[in-house]
Amino acid sequence: MEARKLRPVYDALERSDSAQALRECERLLHKQPNFYSARALKTFILARTGRIVEALALGQSLLDTPKALENQHVQQGLSLAYRVLNRPEDEITVYNTALSFTPESETLHCKVYMAAARSGLFKEQHMAAVNLNKKFKDKKYVWWLVISLLLHGKHSGVDLPSSQVQLKLAERMGEKALAEGQLTTGEELRIYLEVLETLGKHEQMINILGANDSLVAIVENDPDLITQNISLLLKTGAFDKAIDAAVKAYDTRDNWADFELYMDATVKSIDQAAVDEAAKRAAASTICSNLRRWASARDRARGAKLALVSLSIRLYKAGYGELANDLVGSPGELIWSYVDEFQHKAICYSDIMQFINAHVRSTDENVLDTAALKYHEESLNARLNDARDSSCQDESATQSWVNLEKIRYLLQALRRETDPKAWVADIELLLEFALVSNAARKRRPSCSDMAVIASQRIIQSAVLAYGDPSKRGKLASALFKTACVLEAAIQHNSESFLLRLYSIRVYIYLSCYERAKTNYDVLSIKNIQHDTLGHLVIGQGMALGCFVPDLDLCYDSVAFYDQSRSKIPREIEKVYYEGTYSNVSDFLEFQDNLLRSVQRECTHRHALRGEAFEHGCDKGILAKWREADVTSIKHTEETLNTLHDNRDVSVMGLLTPADLPQWNLELLTRATPMPGSDWIQAFSLIPQLMNYMVCADLDAIEITLDKLATIASSSECTLSVQDSLLVRGIVDIALVYIRASSEKESVDEKLDNLVDSICKLLPSDQFDTEPDVLGTLSSHTIRNASVATELFTYALSLKHALSAQRLSAANTVGLALSQLRKSALKSINMLRAWIDKCARSQIDEQWLCSDDELYSPISQFMLSRQKQSVDIAAKACVTSWLRSVKNLLVQWEQCSP
Repeated sequence: MEARKLRPVYDALERSDSAQALRECERLLHKQPNFYSARALKTFILARTGRIVEALALGQSLLDTPKALENQHVQQGLSLAYRVLNRPEDEITVYNTALSFTPESETLHCKVYMAAARSGLFKEQHMAAVNLNKKFKDKKYVWWLVISLLLHGKHSGVDLPSSQVQLKLAERMGEKALAEGQLTTGEELRIYLEVLETLGKHEQMINILGANDSLVAIVENDPDLITQNISLLLKTGAFDKAIDAAVKAYDTRDNWADFELYMDATVKSIDQAAVDEAAKRAAASTICSNLRRWASARDRARGAKLALVSLSIRLYKAGYGELANDLVGSPGELIWSYVDEFQHKAICYSDIMQFINAHVRSTDENVLDTAALKYHEESLNARLNDARDSSCQDESATQSWVNLEKIRYLLQALRRETDPKAWVADIELLLEFALVSNAARKRRPSCSDMAVIASQRIIQSAVLAYGDPSKRGKLASALFKTACVLEAAIQHNSESFLLRLYSIRVYIYLSCYERAKTNYDVLSIKNIQHDTLGHLVIGQGMALGCFVPDLDLCYDSVAFYDQSRSKIPREIEKVYYEGTYSNVSDFLEFQDNLLRSVQRECTHRHALRGEAFEHGCDKGILAKWREADVTSIKHTEETLNTLHDNRDVSVMGLLTPADLPQWNLELLTRATPMPGSDWIQAFSLIPQLMNYMVCADLDAIEITLDKLATIASSSECTLSVQDSLLVRGIVDIALVYIRASSEKESVDEKLDNLVDSICKLLPSDQFDTEPDVLGTLSSHTIRNASVATELFTYALSLKHALSAQRLSAANTVGLALSQLRKSALKSINMLRAWIDKCARSQIDEQWLCSDDELYSPISQFMLSRQKQSVDIAAKACVTSWLRSVKNLLVQWEQCSP
């Protein structure tokens, strides 16, 4: 009967029709107010639709009625509601209350365990595991208990006496399981080993991995356990045993981690030999013999030959250069022997880059070995021309040239090359091959790589030549040429991630958000990559007038961070039920990092920021700020330091070591600094200030204002120029409010400062007469106008707050904002008209046909051979600028004081 009554609610939920489901619940409750199942489902629907306060109140009323939780429909609806609300303690309360009616329910006991396990409530997880292990004699519950003890001990602090007790109990349980034959899988063994590792019992781990007959089959068939055994032997100083284990392991499988441990153990063994030269020589000779033996096997050659390179460099760094030369070979010779054999493979450069870098900087990371660098340059030059001449033969030949070009780029960076001309030398050859050769027409992957290299060279050269702010126009001109190259390459290979990635960076630098966003949308961005790659575009729209598109993107990303919608909790449950226990820590760490992610904080702040641009009446604006959740976004220095930076800045395919900032294109192509602690703090304080103004909380305003002013005036502030201007403008708004609230002094001075600061950010009447109009447009004009628009939007909230509080300054502020709005509409309309009529011709004149010795060959090549791509890039710039300015106009037109 009850299920039949609830069927319409469930049907509506299955259709994702929350409104209809809520109506069905209301209908049932109207007939029967104490229909607990309907109330539980209503709680779930309210939670899912964001009506949190109502959901919590209704849910609490059910928790206060324990008998209601005897019903399975109530249990299900209420537990789902608390999962959506991210309140695992309350979800556990639901299950525990239900257990008071059915204490022998294994399902409910498991639900308690899983609710705690998903949320990192290790104490509750442990208690649930104890109950399961006592009541139900199932082997998996033994390991659930061991894991709960391990996690509780680790996360409480390993050194605490209570943690030691828990870990030792977990050890005894694992030891008992081993003795009784209950430890039968690799996953169970991994958990037991993790317990021992946490307790620092390495010798015992070695004994288990190497001596226990019942585990031989498990260990021998698990590559990770084999590697762990070698690592433990190395860690405990058993170098000879580590070497023997590594040789045995590599005789049966190819694993780079084993190579590295083998080399580490050998170098340690040589160190241990002290003055015994014969022992040193024997150790080095043995590893060389083994590596060469493995290198002779076709399926092992790449790893073994790379290991020879690594071994030689390790010996040099350890002070055994003579030994390396005699038995292994010099690093330089081995590096180029490897390149000669594997340069036709795309992986070659990523394999060898670290070793060239280590060789050239072998003695001191900050001091170059000029002899080594010269050797590599001569070796490269001896091969480069032949590779260029042979590039038309097949993909292997073209890939060889690409790898050598990458090495050329690396060597220039290691030499600290600062001559812009050197970076674009022979650039026409690269462009010819990448864009118009037979290989390009055949869409060979190596052509996309070459286009990326050419783009990187143009960018690197341009930054060195025009990095000074006074030369911003010429830098923009060079970057536009890069955009043309990338557009042409994308025509050949629209699936290339790197081409799109560089295109996004270049267009953002040129203030072309719409084109950057289009490229971002085309990328195959998986849900999880919102967190690692979202920083490329999220927030850029706010800075370039595209408030609504950016807000939509923020909402997409915010949804990902909602734990109830994440797949991670479900994956954690699968780990336990399927017995893949070694993944538990990884999932928990990943989940924790995600919930404490810098990008999560930035995305949430951007979403709240973007909502300020949603048009509505004065009451709507005031309600928004009054209801804003400003408690959860309060940060201290300590909480900011706990944030985890998940943003992936290594995806750009850098050809240089990341520790060379002047040659690190990920840094050089950032239009603005990546938002960090200062940004998060500033954009957490701004909504707090707005909330306090609307609520007339002067004390809170003054405290918050002081914090915001400190950020704005700090000499170490990491905000962008425009974000700093915005923060200073918000400070001015707060000062106007404070002065208006007192009603003892005139607001004129503070109001004039605010209006003047906004006016200075608007396009000037002589904008189109500036000699470098495109450079200014692409660097400052649109960005500054966006700041002015955002400040005006916040100032409107100030005016409405003053009116609602019946303060006399409201009329004065409203009049000033009305005059400002007229002026802004005029200047932004003028900017729109200029972009519409003149921007395209100015691109031809200033960016393509300018007399620029460095980049005119690139312009000529692109205009003569890739005119269509030039037109695409030019149109993308004009369209993007026009879209930004039109969005600004809409905001000014619809927001009237």
